[in-house]
Amino acid sequence: MRENHRLQGHLLAMLTVLVWGTTFVSTKVLLRAFTPLEIMVARFGLGFVALFAAGRGLVRPQKWQHELLFALAGLTGVSLYFLMENIALTYISASLVGVIVAAAPLFTALVAAVVLREKLSRWFFLGFVCAIAGVAMTSLAGVSELNLDPRGVLLGVGAAFVWGVYSVIVRKLGAMGYRTVPLTCRIFGYGLLFLLVPALLEGFPALLSAWTEPLHVANLLFLGLLASATCFVTWNRAVFLLGPVKTSAYIYATPVITIISSALILHETMTPIMWLGTVLALAGLVLSERREKPAGGEDA
Repeated sequence: MRENHRLQGHLLAMLTVLVWGTTFVSTKVLLRAFTPLEIMVARFGLGFVALFAAGRGLVRPQKWQHELLFALAGLTGVSLYFLMENIALTYISASLVGVIVAAAPLFTALVAAVVLREKLSRWFFLGFVCAIAGVAMTSLAGVSELNLDPRGVLLGVGAAFVWGVYSVIVRKLGAMGYRTVPLTCRIFGYGLLFLLVPALLEGFPALLSAWTEPLHVANLLFLGLLASATCFVTWNRAVFLLGPVKTSAYIYATPVITIISSALILHETMTPIMWLGTVLALAGLVLSERREKPAGGEDA
Protein backbone atom coordinates (compact mmCIF):
# COMPACT_ATOMS: atom_id res chain seq x y z
CA MET A 1 0.00 0.00 0.00
CA ARG A 2 2.86 2.34 0.84
CA GLU A 3 4.44 1.76 -2.58
CA ASN A 4 1.08 2.44 -4.26
CA HIS A 5 0.81 5.75 -2.38
CA ARG A 6 4.34 6.69 -3.40
CA LEU A 7 3.63 5.89 -7.06
CA GLN A 8 0.39 7.88 -6.92
CA GLY A 9 2.26 10.83 -5.43
CA HIS A 10 4.89 10.82 -8.18
CA LEU A 11 2.25 10.58 -10.91
CA LEU A 12 0.27 13.48 -9.43
CA ALA A 13 3.40 15.63 -9.13
CA MET A 14 4.36 14.90 -12.74
CA LEU A 15 0.84 15.69 -13.96
CA THR A 16 0.90 18.98 -12.08
CA VAL A 17 4.20 20.25 -13.44
CA LEU A 18 3.22 19.21 -16.96
CA VAL A 19 0.29 21.63 -16.75
CA TRP A 20 2.15 24.36 -14.86
CA GLY A 21 4.95 24.25 -17.42
CA THR A 22 2.52 25.19 -20.21
CA THR A 23 0.55 27.94 -18.45
CA PHE A 24 2.88 30.59 -19.87
CA VAL A 25 1.10 30.27 -23.24
CA SER A 26 -2.28 31.21 -21.74
CA THR A 27 -0.75 33.92 -19.61
CA LYS A 28 1.02 35.42 -22.64
CA VAL A 29 -2.28 35.62 -24.51
CA LEU A 30 -4.14 37.17 -21.58
CA LEU A 31 -1.44 39.76 -20.86
CA ARG A 32 -2.40 41.49 -24.11
CA ALA A 33 -5.67 42.60 -22.50
CA PHE A 34 -5.30 42.16 -18.73
CA THR A 35 -2.87 43.10 -15.98
CA PRO A 36 -1.08 40.29 -14.08
CA LEU A 37 -3.19 41.06 -11.00
CA GLU A 38 -6.44 40.82 -12.96
CA ILE A 39 -5.38 37.42 -14.30
CA MET A 40 -4.49 36.20 -10.81
CA VAL A 41 -7.81 37.30 -9.27
CA ALA A 42 -9.78 35.77 -12.16
CA ARG A 43 -7.97 32.41 -12.15
CA PHE A 44 -8.11 31.92 -8.39
CA GLY A 45 -11.68 33.22 -8.26
CA LEU A 46 -12.68 30.57 -10.81
CA GLY A 47 -10.66 27.98 -8.94
CA PHE A 48 -12.34 28.84 -5.64
CA VAL A 49 -15.85 28.56 -7.14
CA ALA A 50 -15.01 25.19 -8.74
CA LEU A 51 -13.52 23.77 -5.53
CA PHE A 52 -16.39 25.16 -3.45
CA ALA A 53 -18.84 23.28 -5.66
CA ALA A 54 -16.75 20.10 -5.75
CA GLY A 55 -16.20 20.10 -1.98
CA ARG A 56 -19.80 21.09 -1.24
CA GLY A 57 -18.86 24.10 0.81
CA LEU A 58 -16.01 25.16 3.04
CA VAL A 59 -14.37 22.79 5.49
CA ARG A 60 -14.64 23.80 9.14
CA PRO A 61 -11.32 23.95 10.99
CA GLN A 62 -11.01 21.46 13.84
CA LYS A 63 -9.30 24.10 15.99
CA TRP A 64 -8.94 27.86 15.75
CA GLN A 65 -5.17 27.42 15.40
CA HIS A 66 -5.79 25.50 12.19
CA GLU A 67 -7.57 28.56 10.79
CA LEU A 68 -4.29 30.44 11.10
CA LEU A 69 -2.54 27.71 9.10
CA PHE A 70 -5.18 27.94 6.34
CA ALA A 71 -4.76 31.71 6.22
CA LEU A 72 -0.95 31.44 6.16
CA ALA A 73 -1.13 28.86 3.36
CA GLY A 74 -3.36 31.17 1.31
CA LEU A 75 -1.06 34.10 1.96
CA THR A 76 2.14 32.26 1.02
CA GLY A 77 1.13 29.78 -1.71
CA VAL A 78 -1.38 31.96 -3.54
CA SER A 79 -0.99 35.68 -2.78
CA LEU A 80 2.67 36.29 -1.94
CA TYR A 81 4.15 33.69 -4.28
CA PHE A 82 2.44 34.98 -7.42
CA LEU A 83 2.70 38.65 -6.47
CA MET A 84 6.42 38.43 -5.73
CA GLU A 85 7.09 36.44 -8.88
CA ASN A 86 5.14 38.87 -11.08
CA ILE A 87 6.71 41.97 -9.51
CA ALA A 88 10.16 40.40 -9.90
CA LEU A 89 9.48 40.21 -13.64
CA THR A 90 9.32 44.01 -13.74
CA TYR A 91 12.93 44.25 -12.50
CA ILE A 92 14.73 41.26 -14.05
CA SER A 93 14.20 38.96 -17.03
CA ALA A 94 11.69 36.13 -17.04
CA SER A 95 14.56 33.69 -17.64
CA LEU A 96 16.39 34.80 -14.53
CA VAL A 97 13.21 34.73 -12.45
CA GLY A 98 12.66 31.16 -13.63
CA VAL A 99 16.13 30.13 -12.49
CA ILE A 100 15.74 31.77 -9.07
CA VAL A 101 12.25 30.36 -8.43
CA ALA A 102 13.54 26.91 -9.39
CA ALA A 103 15.45 27.02 -6.08
CA ALA A 104 12.12 26.50 -4.28
CA PRO A 105 12.92 22.82 -3.51
CA LEU A 106 15.97 23.89 -1.49
CA PHE A 107 13.92 26.31 0.63
CA THR A 108 11.22 23.66 1.02
CA ALA A 109 13.82 21.18 2.26
CA LEU A 110 15.28 23.68 4.74
CA VAL A 111 11.84 24.64 6.12
CA ALA A 112 10.83 20.96 6.32
CA ALA A 113 14.04 20.15 8.17
CA VAL A 114 13.28 22.81 10.79
CA VAL A 115 9.49 22.37 11.11
CA LEU A 116 8.93 18.69 10.28
CA ARG A 117 12.37 17.43 11.33
CA GLU A 118 12.81 15.75 7.94
CA LYS A 119 16.28 14.42 7.19
CA LEU A 120 17.99 15.69 4.04
CA SER A 121 20.09 13.24 2.06
CA ARG A 122 23.27 14.00 0.16
CA TRP A 123 21.40 12.95 -2.99
CA PHE A 124 18.96 15.82 -2.55
CA PHE A 125 21.73 18.42 -2.44
CA LEU A 126 23.60 16.78 -5.34
CA GLY A 127 20.37 16.78 -7.33
CA PHE A 128 19.75 20.42 -6.45
CA VAL A 129 23.14 21.51 -7.81
CA CYS A 130 22.70 19.42 -10.97
CA ALA A 131 19.14 20.64 -11.56
CA ILE A 132 19.89 24.33 -10.97
CA ALA A 133 22.82 24.10 -13.40
CA GLY A 134 20.49 22.56 -15.97
CA VAL A 135 17.71 25.07 -15.37
CA ALA A 136 20.19 27.94 -15.70
CA MET A 137 21.56 26.56 -18.98
CA THR A 138 18.05 25.98 -20.35
CA SER A 139 16.53 29.27 -19.23
CA LEU A 140 19.45 31.59 -19.92
CA ALA A 141 20.55 30.14 -23.27
CA GLY A 142 20.56 32.91 -25.83
CA VAL A 143 20.19 35.67 -23.24
CA SER A 144 22.80 38.25 -24.18
CA GLU A 145 22.51 40.46 -21.10
CA LEU A 146 21.40 39.84 -17.53
CA ASN A 147 19.91 42.68 -15.53
CA LEU A 148 20.74 41.74 -11.95
CA ASP A 149 18.56 44.30 -10.22
CA PRO A 150 18.77 43.31 -6.52
CA ARG A 151 15.06 44.07 -6.03
CA GLY A 152 14.10 41.50 -8.64
CA VAL A 153 16.54 38.93 -7.26
CA LEU A 154 15.25 39.37 -3.70
CA LEU A 155 11.65 39.09 -4.84
CA GLY A 156 12.46 35.90 -6.76
CA VAL A 157 14.19 34.41 -3.72
CA GLY A 158 11.25 35.49 -1.60
CA ALA A 159 8.83 33.72 -3.95
CA ALA A 160 10.88 30.51 -3.75
CA PHE A 161 10.96 30.75 0.05
CA VAL A 162 7.23 31.33 0.55
CA TRP A 163 6.46 28.37 -1.74
CA GLY A 164 8.59 26.24 0.56
CA VAL A 165 6.63 27.50 3.56
CA TYR A 166 3.35 26.79 1.74
CA SER A 167 4.35 23.20 0.94
CA VAL A 168 5.23 22.47 4.57
CA ILE A 169 1.94 23.98 5.83
CA VAL A 170 -0.03 21.83 3.37
CA ARG A 171 1.77 18.74 4.67
CA LYS A 172 0.84 19.65 8.26
CA LEU A 173 -2.81 20.30 7.36
CA GLY A 174 -3.03 17.05 5.41
CA ALA A 175 -1.64 15.14 8.38
CA MET A 176 -4.45 16.63 10.51
CA GLY A 177 -7.03 14.71 8.48
CA TYR A 178 -8.37 17.41 6.14
CA ARG A 179 -9.48 16.15 2.72
CA THR A 180 -7.54 17.61 -0.19
CA VAL A 181 -10.35 19.35 -2.12
CA PRO A 182 -11.97 21.18 0.85
CA LEU A 183 -8.49 21.98 2.20
CA THR A 184 -7.42 23.56 -1.10
CA CYS A 185 -10.72 25.44 -1.38
CA ARG A 186 -10.26 27.13 2.00
CA ILE A 187 -6.66 28.01 1.09
CA PHE A 188 -7.88 29.54 -2.18
CA GLY A 189 -10.49 31.54 -0.25
CA TYR A 190 -7.84 33.18 1.89
CA GLY A 191 -5.50 33.67 -1.06
CA LEU A 192 -8.26 35.39 -2.99
CA LEU A 193 -9.07 37.67 -0.05
CA PHE A 194 -5.44 38.74 0.21
CA LEU A 195 -5.27 39.34 -3.56
CA LEU A 196 -8.39 41.52 -3.54
CA VAL A 197 -6.62 44.18 -1.45
CA PRO A 198 -4.03 45.17 -4.11
CA ALA A 199 -6.60 44.47 -6.85
CA LEU A 200 -9.03 47.03 -5.44
CA LEU A 201 -6.21 49.55 -5.07
CA GLU A 202 -5.13 48.99 -8.68
CA GLY A 203 -8.66 48.83 -10.09
CA PHE A 204 -9.86 46.76 -13.03
CA PRO A 205 -9.06 48.74 -16.19
CA ALA A 206 -9.85 45.89 -18.60
CA LEU A 207 -12.98 46.54 -20.67
CA LEU A 208 -16.03 44.27 -20.36
CA SER A 209 -15.52 43.14 -23.95
CA ALA A 210 -12.12 41.71 -22.97
CA TRP A 211 -13.74 39.45 -20.38
CA THR A 212 -16.23 38.07 -22.90
CA GLU A 213 -13.78 37.46 -25.75
CA PRO A 214 -13.96 33.66 -26.46
CA LEU A 215 -10.17 33.29 -26.62
CA HIS A 216 -9.76 35.05 -23.28
CA VAL A 217 -12.55 33.04 -21.69
CA ALA A 218 -10.94 29.77 -22.85
CA ASN A 219 -7.55 30.73 -21.42
CA LEU A 220 -9.02 31.96 -18.13
CA LEU A 221 -10.94 28.69 -17.77
CA PHE A 222 -7.74 26.75 -18.45
CA LEU A 223 -5.83 28.72 -15.81
CA GLY A 224 -8.66 28.77 -13.29
CA LEU A 225 -10.10 25.26 -13.54
CA LEU A 226 -7.10 23.18 -14.61
CA ALA A 227 -3.90 25.03 -13.67
CA SER A 228 -5.30 26.35 -10.38
CA ALA A 229 -8.21 24.31 -9.00
CA THR A 230 -7.21 20.88 -10.34
CA CYS A 231 -3.43 21.23 -10.16
CA PHE A 232 -3.32 22.71 -6.67
CA VAL A 233 -5.40 19.73 -5.52
CA THR A 234 -3.10 17.23 -7.24
CA TRP A 235 -0.02 19.06 -5.91
CA ASN A 236 -1.35 19.18 -2.35
CA ARG A 237 -2.23 15.48 -2.53
CA ALA A 238 1.27 14.68 -3.80
CA VAL A 239 2.77 16.68 -0.93
CA PHE A 240 0.75 14.62 1.55
CA LEU A 241 1.76 11.31 -0.07
CA LEU A 242 5.46 12.05 -0.75
CA GLY A 243 6.27 14.85 1.65
CA PRO A 244 7.10 18.45 0.71
CA VAL A 245 10.78 17.80 -0.09
CA LYS A 246 10.32 15.01 -2.65
CA THR A 247 7.31 16.69 -4.25
CA SER A 248 9.01 20.08 -4.58
CA ALA A 249 11.87 18.48 -6.56
CA TYR A 250 9.47 18.22 -9.50
CA ILE A 251 9.67 22.01 -9.79
CA TYR A 252 13.02 21.42 -11.52
CA ALA A 253 11.09 20.03 -14.51
CA THR A 254 8.84 23.08 -14.94
CA PRO A 255 11.32 25.25 -16.95
CA VAL A 256 12.15 22.20 -19.09
CA ILE A 257 8.47 21.68 -19.92
CA THR A 258 8.14 25.40 -20.67
CA ILE A 259 11.04 25.29 -23.13
CA ILE A 260 9.76 22.14 -24.86
CA SER A 261 6.20 23.46 -25.09
CA SER A 262 7.61 26.70 -26.54
CA ALA A 263 9.27 24.69 -29.27
CA LEU A 264 6.12 22.65 -29.99
CA ILE A 265 3.48 25.38 -29.68
CA LEU A 266 5.32 28.60 -30.55
CA HIS A 267 7.90 26.91 -32.81
CA GLU A 268 10.81 28.36 -30.86
CA THR A 269 14.18 26.74 -31.52
CA MET A 270 15.93 24.56 -28.93
CA THR A 271 19.71 24.93 -29.04
CA PRO A 272 22.22 22.22 -28.02
CA ILE A 273 22.79 24.12 -24.76
CA MET A 274 19.06 23.92 -24.03
CA TRP A 275 19.06 20.18 -24.67
CA LEU A 276 22.04 19.71 -22.35
CA GLY A 277 20.36 21.85 -19.70
CA THR A 278 17.20 19.76 -20.04
CA VAL A 279 19.15 16.56 -19.44
CA LEU A 280 20.88 18.05 -16.38
CA ALA A 281 17.62 19.35 -14.91
CA LEU A 282 15.92 15.98 -15.29
CA ALA A 283 19.00 14.21 -13.92
CA GLY A 284 18.85 16.51 -10.90
CA LEU A 285 15.21 15.53 -10.38
CA VAL A 286 16.12 11.82 -10.47
CA LEU A 287 19.03 12.30 -8.06
CA SER A 288 16.87 14.31 -5.65
CA GLU A 289 14.33 11.48 -5.51
CA ARG A 290 16.99 8.86 -4.72
CA ARG A 291 16.83 7.46 -1.23
CA GLU A 292 19.71 6.79 1.11
CA LYS A 293 20.52 3.14 1.81
CA PRO A 294 20.53 2.07 5.45
CA ALA A 295 23.49 0.33 7.02
CA GLY A 296 22.08 -3.05 6.00
CA GLY A 297 22.38 -2.10 2.32
CA GLU A 298 18.66 -2.16 1.41
CA ASP A 299 16.61 0.79 0.33
CA ALA A 300 14.92 2.69 3.10
